[in-house]
Amino acid sequence: MPRRYHPPMSDTLTPTNPAPAAATTAVQRVTDALAALRHAHTPVMLDDAARTAQQAAEALGVALGQIAKSIIFRRKGDDRSVLVVTSGDRRVDEKKVQALVCPEGTRLGRADADFVKARTGFSIGGVSPLAHAEPPVVLIDRELFRFDRVWAAAGHPHAVFPLTPQELERYTGAPVADVTQEAA
Repeated sequence: MPRRYHPPMSDTLTPTNPAPAAATTAVQRVTDALAALRHAHTPVMLDDAARTAQQAAEALGVALGQIAKSIIFRRKGDDRSVLVVTSGDRRVDEKKVQALVCPEGTRLGRADADFVKARTGFSIGGVSPLAHAEPPVVLIDRELFRFDRVWAAAGHPHAVFPLTPQELERYTGAPVADVTQEAA
């Protein structure tokens, strides 16, 4: 049976899921960005953390592929963050991403927790596709378009929000691309 989720009591985290002020600020940034976009939904708080796509899918009672994972890479040529929003049941193919976002002769690298926090303003496990501290290069996985509704992190491992893949594309202005490994 899926774990229950509930909307926040206000624009901050619910008392059942207290978090440090920095986490509350991150969720508020996402909430504000969604409001500015006139998005119909605000973030909801899960009873348990959803640091992985599997945890989020179980908590929401949705298919693993409906979780829009935010994966951050580091573009080595200019040290810019690259955000790949991918379907939760897929693995990102780093070579495909590199071919799309790295100029000739530059490479894509892994991003550590400090890099992710500094560039996005979010901790790993709560990286939203919106409201980053510094604008990233963004790619959207075409596999998300298999679903009418997907769920993305909202700045904290307990916070998520629903949207359509089309809204994700519109809100980020990012191209939709083949960025995943072949499904097994």
